[in-house]
Amino acid sequence: MAKQSFQKPKGTADLLPGESLKWHYVEETARVLFGDYQYSEVRTPIFESFDVFARSAGDTSDVVTKEMYDFHDKGDRHVALRPEGTAGVVRAFVENKLFGPEHQKPYKMFYIGPMFRYERPQAGRMRQFHQIGVEALGSDSPALDAEVIAMAVDFFQTLGVTNLKVKINSLGDKASRENYRQALINFLTPHFDELSADSQTRLEKNPLRVLDSKDAKDQAIVADAPSILDYLTESAQVHWDKVQTYLEAMGIDYEVDANVVRGLDYYNHTIFEVMTQSEALGHGWTTITGGGRYNGLVEEFGGPEMPGVGFGIGLERLMLLLESEGATLPEQAPLDVYVANTGDGTDVVAMQMVQAVRSFGYSAERDYQDRKLKGQFKSADRLGARFMITIGERELAEQSANLKNMTTGKEITVKLAELYTGLPEFIEDEEVTEED
Repeated sequence: MAKQSFQKPKGTADLLPGESLKWHYVEETARVLFGDYQYSEVRTPIFESFDVFARSAGDTSDVVTKEMYDFHDKGDRHVALRPEGTAGVVRAFVENKLFGPEHQKPYKMFYIGPMFRYERPQAGRMRQFHQIGVEALGSDSPALDAEVIAMAVDFFQTLGVTNLKVKINSLGDKASRENYRQALINFLTPHFDELSADSQTRLEKNPLRVLDSKDAKDQAIVADAPSILDYLTESAQVHWDKVQTYLEAMGIDYEVDANVVRGLDYYNHTIFEVMTQSEALGHGWTTITGGGRYNGLVEEFGGPEMPGVGFGIGLERLMLLLESEGATLPEQAPLDVYVANTGDGTDVVAMQMVQAVRSFGYSAERDYQDRKLKGQFKSADRLGARFMITIGERELAEQSANLKNMTTGKEITVKLAELYTGLPEFIEDEEVTEED
């Protein structure tokens, strides 16, 4: 009888150790950099009540209408795997009363983790994918908008992505949106029959989403649509002007693009996209992060009226980009010391030594396959060990070991007792001299 074989679900990937090291480096870069901006990590459940996402995304969003992984659990509760990070973070913010006066505002958070959308798998787009995102809640200052954009740019540049373009737009406040909504309906209605089926639906429910259509015919029609920037109220215009002033003060190049709209319904005022050109992501300029300011979401989850601003980055697409750009990513975990041994009685001492090395906070490895010294030396080379400690029968009899600097080739003999108690003195000492 043939053995049953198992395969990962369609649209998912196994992240094997060599790759996970690169992911870890990118994630840690985010943690350190976002920490410099005073953002702290938040971890929310991978599944939530279906209403958490339906309520936040808006019922015209593709996420809700086409892409949600939702089901009824054994208690007949309607739950969904999270399709994006913002809704769960805002829900946690409200549920834990982080809006209270005792908490610093803006309340700055970031998240890193898997998201789920049922869509056709393609390069850089998976059914289980990963996002890095930030949310800052509780301040409507345009300085915060500019800082969030600066942080996104800072992150990409730190990773070595230099070919960046920042596009910004304003969706204005509620009054701006209402004024513009009517102007857009008046413009699009004569073209109703030419629009795609999706855009026909959106025109009735949320006409701004028509601007976001990927359909070529729709794009040709909206190219001549009125600009929302002509419909901003006085206060929305002040906010918009200040954002640009701050970006210029920080030396961030940007383009104003009135056709940039975000796919979720809760955005207002500043929205932005950071783009790059890379064959790995397709032809022309492609978006590698997008975000902006939103109001009403905290209130939607039962909290006070409180604004927010944030962005999300797809990690799969970012990793494709970094590989294609030749960014510096770690190939393997560093190994400080490889302990080699040969001969009767040396195995136990090698075990003690490798553990002693680790007790000092260094990484260490040894042989577990009873190989000859030549095979152990090859392993040390392949693993990129900085130092080798070799213990043979002669060394064991003399209670010593051979310590070799693999970079310089210099070797010394050291008493075992000295290595057990003072290893750092030897491997951090650049004056390791060749044995006479």
